[in-house]
Amino acid sequence: MPRFTFDKTYPKNIPLMFKTRAEELQDDVFQYSKDKDGNYQAYTYNQVYNDIISLALALREMGITRSSNVGLISDNRREWAIIDYALLSLGAADVPRGCDSMGVEIRFILNFADCKYSFFETPRQLEKVLEKAEECPNLDTAIIIKELTPEEEAIKNNGKFNVTTLSALLERGREIYNTNKAALRKEIEAEMEKTEPNDIATIIFTSGTTGTPKGVMLTHRNYMAQIEVMHNFFPGKRGETWLTVLPVWHSFERAFQYVIPALKCNVAYSKPVPQVMISDMQKMKPHWMCAVPRIWTGVAKSIDKTINKHKGWNLFCYKIFLAPAKAYVAQKDKVRGWICQIEKRNRFLDFITGIIPFLLLWPIHKLGDICLFNRIRKRLGGNIKIAMSGGGALQREVNDFFRAIGFNLLEGYGLTETAPVLSIRDYKAPRPGCVGALLPSVEIKIVKEENGVIADSTPLPYGQKGLVLARGEQIMKGYYKRQDLTDAIIDKDGWLNTGDLGLLTFDHELKITGRAKDTIVLLGGENVEPLVIEQALTASDYIDTAIVLGQDQNTLGCLLVPNKDFTEQYAKENNISFESYEELMVNEAIVSFYSKTVHSLVSVNTGFRSCERINKIALLPNAFKPGEELSAKGEMIRPKISKKYEQIIATLF
Repeated sequence: MPRFTFDKTYPKNIPLMFKTRAEELQDDVFQYSKDKDGNYQAYTYNQVYNDIISLALALREMGITRSSNVGLISDNRREWAIIDYALLSLGAADVPRGCDSMGVEIRFILNFADCKYSFFETPRQLEKVLEKAEECPNLDTAIIIKELTPEEEAIKNNGKFNVTTLSALLERGREIYNTNKAALRKEIEAEMEKTEPNDIATIIFTSGTTGTPKGVMLTHRNYMAQIEVMHNFFPGKRGETWLTVLPVWHSFERAFQYVIPALKCNVAYSKPVPQVMISDMQKMKPHWMCAVPRIWTGVAKSIDKTINKHKGWNLFCYKIFLAPAKAYVAQKDKVRGWICQIEKRNRFLDFITGIIPFLLLWPIHKLGDICLFNRIRKRLGGNIKIAMSGGGALQREVNDFFRAIGFNLLEGYGLTETAPVLSIRDYKAPRPGCVGALLPSVEIKIVKEENGVIADSTPLPYGQKGLVLARGEQIMKGYYKRQDLTDAIIDKDGWLNTGDLGLLTFDHELKITGRAKDTIVLLGGENVEPLVIEQALTASDYIDTAIVLGQDQNTLGCLLVPNKDFTEQYAKENNISFESYEELMVNEAIVSFYSKTVHSLVSVNTGFRSCERINKIALLPNAFKPGEELSAKGEMIRPKISKKYEQIIATLF
């Protein structure tokens, strides 16, 4: 019997998939969204589908057709799904972006994608375009999603673009719909039927971490190929709740917006802020959710900070039981065979060496669960079956923390160009240290590389590191209007160069070891993967962000963004006087403390090579910001950081 199965009962495109669910689950809740008072309100599949049809009718009347690319500048909210499905129902493609995007990005994207129409979540997003409206000569009509205040109504008289609101469009669409519901619904559904699997559903522009953003063209089939296999990894049941916190325009979150109705579940909207997210988890008690590593790290640190702040019994249990719980999980992995096999392991030997410690630690772990861990899980809603981390590497320390408290956090891997999921850690056999089992809809091979370029396309055997290539129905159609860039990343046989370094384990799972283009080459010829070192550093409570540098240098240096609360607390406990936090960043005692911390975390004793030791550090007072040092999904934009802090970096070498 195959390990994974395909569900081939789905229709050929995304809007038809939602249509089948709306007909089947009419009175089931599809969306939970907060009202003005912060209370969640429910919206059924039938309500949402009627709004989709109504909006599609209004958009068709406006002039949006099968050839249209439509901007969608908005963060996570229930209206996003209605707009998305309405556009896809007409055969149009949306061009999404988040509200944290800078004006220059939004204008470039709308112009390059030939958008005549665009949705904007708030007037502020439209104002970013109005700052240099001449850069968007094709844009004609802007639709504001939120209700305008009397003061905001003035934006309709901007003199550049026609402006209307989503509510006005929905009202107009309902007027049209009510004239002959049955016939008009059939008209829109007939339009859905015309959309073929290889038609473009969306153009998602990459964050531009290495240059000008590129428009990734993703088709209906790219998404449907994932939907057909996701039941293997997320065995959701009808009526179960997903909490969504990531910007929905991200390819990672976007894919799960389609998986949710496919699995007959519902979705509750939250925010990517640990305190807000935890509060909403308590309210909605979700069964499933996805987030990026930065958010899971924030949640873990929030729990740690709360327990240490209140002290007493909880802190006592935390100190006594957490370490044994981590050890228990490690021994359980050996007993169950959940070890990432970079090298071939003796399954019997793992069992023999793990079974006695496992049995001895079990009652301690159980007592810890009764005294504390179950209450932590209840604080996180209490119903989570699977939570997924994706969009970046999950720190081992964070992974170990959640597994120790019994919170089922798994890890996945993919790229925007692969729509995006390529692998997910199997919930039946979660092996920490790898990014999981390959989706049956894709192929992966590892090949030899030199400086991120394929040196030999022959697949490497299990356990050997190289460049990760992917092929299958999830691979993008290409970059919009950039065939040259498409040809540079996808070869004639359909293999996409992910740019990531990794290996296939002996369980045929994928382990990512770094980015080929991030590899630092020291003057001694040593190749260093900065990501592994950065993960080790940010595992410390004292360090929020770290970026390792040293290309063409003799040794490595590092910029650190310390945790402000911990740093100020350390200063007070050690009688270090300061008038401002910035002053602490250059205080000799503080810099010395962080240097010692770095050396204790990255050394030969902790498994690093001598060439990977950090020679010198510099402390930065301010956190990296999206759009500046970080991409929209929280990844460091190394070229921008190098440019912005070049004078400080120069002092490291």
